[in-house]
Amino acid sequence: MRLRAMLTTLCLLGGMATSLAAAESETAPNVILIMTDDQGIGDFGVMNNPVIETPNIDALARDSVSFDNFYVSPVCSPTRACLMTGRYNYRTRCIDTYLGRSMMDPEEVTVAEALSKAGYATGIFGKWHLGDCYPMRPNDQGFQESLIHRGGGLAQPSEPRENDRRYTDPILFHNGEEVKTKGYCTDVYFDAAMKFMKREHDQHRPFFAYLATNAPHGPFHDVPEDLREHYAKKDMNQIAIAKRKGKGSQAEADKLARIAAMITNVDQNVGRLMKELENLGIADNTIVIYMVDNGPNSRRYVGDLRGNKGGVNEGGIRSPLWVHWPARLEGGTAREQLAAHIDIMPTILEACGVTPSSDHRMDGRSLLPVLLDKDADWPERTIVIQSHRGDEPKRYHHFMIRDDRWKLVHPSGFGRESFAGDPKFELYDLADDPGEKRNLHKQKPQVVARLKEAYDKWFDDVSSTRPDNYAPPRIHVGSPKENPTVLTRQDWRGGTWAANSIGHWELYVEKPGSYDVTLLFDPSDQPETATVTIGDDTREATVKPGQRTCVIRDVLFPGGKAQLEAVLRGGKEARGVYQASVERGA
Repeated sequence: MRLRAMLTTLCLLGGMATSLAAAESETAPNVILIMTDDQGIGDFGVMNNPVIETPNIDALARDSVSFDNFYVSPVCSPTRACLMTGRYNYRTRCIDTYLGRSMMDPEEVTVAEALSKAGYATGIFGKWHLGDCYPMRPNDQGFQESLIHRGGGLAQPSEPRENDRRYTDPILFHNGEEVKTKGYCTDVYFDAAMKFMKREHDQHRPFFAYLATNAPHGPFHDVPEDLREHYAKKDMNQIAIAKRKGKGSQAEADKLARIAAMITNVDQNVGRLMKELENLGIADNTIVIYMVDNGPNSRRYVGDLRGNKGGVNEGGIRSPLWVHWPARLEGGTAREQLAAHIDIMPTILEACGVTPSSDHRMDGRSLLPVLLDKDADWPERTIVIQSHRGDEPKRYHHFMIRDDRWKLVHPSGFGRESFAGDPKFELYDLADDPGEKRNLHKQKPQVVARLKEAYDKWFDDVSSTRPDNYAPPRIHVGSPKENPTVLTRQDWRGGTWAANSIGHWELYVEKPGSYDVTLLFDPSDQPETATVTIGDDTREATVKPGQRTCVIRDVLFPGGKAQLEAVLRGGKEARGVYQASVERGA
């Protein structure tokens, strides 16, 4: 039964004269989902980090229900696809983090879409990383309010060139429109989220706010200076795993000080957020969830675990999960049940009284029963985590599968697309060896065989969700919902982020006809020729030395599927553009 219908029935049965909107505000919980970027499981005081200060998050954790065995993917986009859909990311076409492989199929149903249909106000603030163009933007996928950056972060080829790699006063996108903001990026996201929460509370609407910071993701050139100075006075190398000497040690200490500054800035904002919930009088019936998207972005403290971002050892894929809901949950308690990012959507929906569509198959299961009762029935399960570079998954490449006790892993390397041959499996008894120090592969062949068989069934299943399961989604152009469309290296195919790389964009042209294509590129000291090719039409323009942009008008775009390429030729070699803006004429 939908939330609105349930609340209407309650109002009628109780003879209540209050409006439905007021009843929703009093009954339905608000939800705030906070996920930081590249913050590892050990980057908290409450996780015994000896240096990084997180007093507000520590207080939140102490008053929450915590999960001791919660898993995420080893890199950004896969975790976000799982989080938003309750499904393994291999079902969603989201395979990697860039080069056209971090776009999620628009047919996927997100937690924001489900909550929006049930009467919730929905907002995202920070990092989306599941597609920058229609129909894959957050506003196309259920979020009514969005303030985000493009791509995987600021200071990447997806950002407007004018942003100039800024984290402070960044150029962001509010509901699809470019806006100039004031302040450090994390502060900006929290400010916007709190403004959204107050507005929706004043209008008596329950809200879902997804706060996904790009901090402490690199680069680390622009961090809160007062906090950087604070950590510069500390011995940061005591949390570094790889010990260096001389200048290497100084450089590592400086990087860790900058990362710590970004983390403590997040913590300060969490403190502001919790105070705002108290001020609004909604702290008790607001669910606050805190987690991270993958392991730490350097080899640093992860407690008794080992590994970091990109790896499938525990340090790369374990996240804290703290769920704070004073109205219903007993804070300061822990759960040992095996859980993962795919469980967040079903948990939120059940907590909010929202029944998902019957044709939306989720891989995750709701954690609400064990949140309410640590002894609730929880059938044994297996969790699979796999992620690596490339256009589609390879069987046994860089994966782990685990049950309540055993973990089978093949850490063949994120970024090692050349993996081939027989996998060298490792088996660990996580009940006795959470640090994965004793490989029992040879001693326990039956366990290996059982988990390998379970992995094979999983891989076959997630790979057959669609007939063309791993084909990347296409960017739509010519739609009235986005015109112009800005194409960046984040989503192009066949190229890289290297300066002279050449790629192309896979498009779906909704309306054939004449389009203007504006090219942005770094200036050259020699004349060049800019060429745009789509279908059978190729157009050229002369580019003068020092020129940074040019417009090629009246390019004929065919309808349907098409491939667009833009190349600069002249000087030493051909090169691709920085970005291309495609605009359909009237």
